[in-house]
Amino acid sequence: MKIVVCVKQVPATNEAKIDPETKRIIREGSKAILNPFDTYAVEEGVRLKEKFGGEVIVISMGPEKAMSSLREAISVGADRAILLSDKAFGGSDTWATSYVLAKAIEKIGDVDLVICGKQAIDGDTAQVGPEIAAHLDWVQATYVMKVEDADSKGIKVKRMHEDGYDICQLDFPAVITVLKDINTPRVPTLKGRLASQKIEIPVWKPSDIGVDMDKIGLDGSSTRVVKTAPPPPRNTVAKRIEGSPEDCAKQLVQELRIRSIL
Repeated sequence: MKIVVCVKQVPATNEAKIDPETKRIIREGSKAILNPFDTYAVEEGVRLKEKFGGEVIVISMGPEKAMSSLREAISVGADRAILLSDKAFGGSDTWATSYVLAKAIEKIGDVDLVICGKQAIDGDTAQVGPEIAAHLDWVQATYVMKVEDADSKGIKVKRMHEDGYDICQLDFPAVITVLKDINTPRVPTLKGRLASQKIEIPVWKPSDIGVDMDKIGLDGSSTRVVKTAPPPPRNTVAKRIEGSPEDCAKQLVQELRIRSIL
């Protein structure tokens, strides 16, 4: 089984800042981490490899410093990694980003399964995984909470939705996005960290994966961020409710309705 895991390096949540002119996240000079949701995707890929055999390849689109996140993935069991990095990729929205990742997956070749985390914590769109499937024209399952079974032909997964869950049988090649409920990521060992530093990680440019230059970067993006604003402050006014349990319950319901919570 050849598995590709797509990961992203994101700013630490307390370090994220927005450029007031471009409306994009300022990544330079901020602490960067492997997107937390992607750690579950890497772990699931490694578990599938350990159970069914094969190879796990981790790919990411980003600046050179994203190498550290790729090495983190290798330290917990991924076999190799590829970085997609070029100024031409800058400014890509989720559709352009997923196009670049899909072209890289095509270049790798003979991929059975692509695994993505549910979403990235810097954008929270949850769009890249499904969009990769759209570019590749592969079957997909989102919000996967458990892998039930797999073989050389396909994979059976349990995916969460608002009313419960579905059991889906996907034929390979396929794309899944996973929730944090799917596993507990392992902690890298010292041996794993040392080994990850010795592996050479190739950097692929647009010409390496044969992208259409009109479909990447800011010019190839179909969406634009026109305005950003912090969320409104929460209503922190406290009110003490007294009386019998029945009276307290009635007063609480009335108060919640006034505050538009119910």
